[in-house]
Amino acid sequence: MREGHKQQSFNRTNKDIFGVNFHDFIEKDPHLSRMEMAQEFGVSLNDVKKLKESLNRA
Repeated sequence: MREGHKQQSFNRTNKDIFGVNFHDFIEKDPHLSRMEMAQEFGVSLNDVKKLKESLNRA
C-alpha cells in the first residue's frame, strides 16, 4: 500500500526530536556543553534542556 504525504512526513520526523538526530545528540552529550550542543545542532538552549530531560526519563 502506498504511503500518503502525511505518513511520509510522520516517518521522517518521528526519528528526529526538535529537528535533531537523537543518536547524534546522545553521542555528543558527554563531550559538549549545552551552549556548544545548541550551536552544533542549531537549536535553542531550552531545546537542549528538554532533550536532556527526555534522555533522563528514557
